[in-house]
Amino acid sequence: MTVALYARRKAWPLEQVVVRLRHSRIHAADCAECETKAGRIDRVEWTLQFSGTLTGTQRARLVEIAQMCPVHRTLRSEVHIPTPAVVEDESTNS
Repeated sequence: MTVALYARRKAWPLEQVVVRLRHSRIHAADCAECETKAGRIDRVEWTLQFSGTLTGTQRARLVEIAQMCPVHRTLRSEVHIPTPAVVEDESTNS
């Protein structure tokens, strides 16, 4: 979505964007570029396919934009999901 919006704003001839993701779990020790070295980590491989008469420069810029989208940035960051507090339903206390 971010890529399509960017291309539309620039009036580039992008007709379609296809994103393919492949998820796997790998041993952290097998990942040379990863900080974590123990246990297993999630690995998400992705490919982009652009349809339209784009130049090589435009395609390269769209890849850069894709790496700045909010979803991509969230997946690349450390994610902390705390255990939620349990709140009693107030209707049962009446």
